Amino acid sequence: MKHAILLLVLGVAADAILAGPAPYYQWRSKLNGTMACSQTPLGPGWEKSGGPYRDAHCEKLIVAK
Repeated sequence: MKHAILLLVLGVAADAILAGPAPYYQWRSKLNGTMACSQTPLGPGWEKSGGPYRDAHCEKLIVAK
């Protein structure tokens, strides 16, 4: 039983170590068209307009293979 728990903990830790950062997306305001770059939705007044991007300036697109 102890070995199974140890393997589970090591598996979760390895997964966390290999995880990369979340991608950034461009968001457009529904109110006035202002653009913003964020990893998470900004709220109901915003819609996703571009991405995913590698950087916080939304300049480097992530190219799918």
